[in-house]
Amino acid sequence: MIPRTLFDADLEGFRDSVRKFLEQEAAPYHAQWEKDGQVSRELWRKAGELGFLCPMLPEEYGGVGADFRYSAVIIEEISRAGLSGIGWGLHSDIVAPYILNYGSEAQKQTYLPKLASGEMIGAIAMTEPGAGSDLQGVKTTALPKGDHYLLNGSKTFITNGQLADLVIVVCKTDPAEGAKGISLMLVETAWDGFEKGQNLNKVGMKAQDTSELFFQDVKIPAGNLLGGREGQGFFQLMQELPAERLQVALAAVAAAEAAWQWTLDYVKERKAFGKPVLAFQNTRFKLAEMKADITAARVFCDRCLELHLEKKLDVPTAAMLKQWTTDLQCKVMDECVQLHGGYGYMWEYPIARAWADSRVQRIYAGTNEIMKEIVARSF
Repeated sequence: MIPRTLFDADLEGFRDSVRKFLEQEAAPYHAQWEKDGQVSRELWRKAGELGFLCPMLPEEYGGVGADFRYSAVIIEEISRAGLSGIGWGLHSDIVAPYILNYGSEAQKQTYLPKLASGEMIGAIAMTEPGAGSDLQGVKTTALPKGDHYLLNGSKTFITNGQLADLVIVVCKTDPAEGAKGISLMLVETAWDGFEKGQNLNKVGMKAQDTSELFFQDVKIPAGNLLGGREGQGFFQLMQELPAERLQVALAAVAAAEAAWQWTLDYVKERKAFGKPVLAFQNTRFKLAEMKADITAARVFCDRCLELHLEKKLDVPTAAMLKQWTTDLQCKVMDECVQLHGGYGYMWEYPIARAWADSRVQRIYAGTNEIMKEIVARSF
């Protein structure tokens, strides 16, 4: 109802290309990927060939130098189609920017072209069994040993964990310090001592590989410290987290829009007591309420996207956006399941999978309780 002004004809043409690619190369196979617990590597390679991975990278590193709106289109189309197994957002818009923004020229030349092509798949390892949103509490260490570091510890709930070839590991290079002792390391999963644990069996997002990772005396070249000197990790994380929370919000709003449309289509056809479910006032009012909320979320999200493009999206605003849109996403999914009746609880219906997929949005990228705390500290 309110036109989106951020996306011109070129971007809408790009959106059509992404949507067609997903319809042909992902949607027919996603159910099998849910059983497998991960998507096909072939999908990553095909996406790389078409420029759908890391589009914001400069051409010299394998990208096309696009702005974040192109990434936003990809995030929205994946979410709108319910293809929650595809971990491109984390790979393209979290892992690659860390290397682009903080990496040495050697690190950029070594890793970014491979990420853009899909030859390497990226992940970031923050969460530990005993440390979730409290990044200062990480126990994993990378202690300096001359020309290298020795990495020891473990991580859990790591997106792209099974498929990953390159992992940015959040660790302590000085365990005696808190935030000042945190560093980020570029770690290749093929190195000795790096072990991938089980692919975790989640409530939703079943096609998304999410893993435990274990490190035992993994030898990391000193040149794989991100940022050039120790103790910069916490600052780097804080700088990049608003962009990550914007991505979560973009996915949340697109998923809510899709769920609303599926539900409208369903209640037009489904009959109860001899008439379409849409004919009941409660159904119409519920859909009207959701439409208003989703429209407000879309406007808020697009404004934050504008701020991000201008490099003005601050930490409290991104926290508000992430908390509000993901709370709304879960509310919309629950209402839409209810309007589907018993069929809404059946796995073969998209709304059931979207309902299950949505719940984690309020947990990762910082729990929504932490988001409220961040906002409160800004008063």
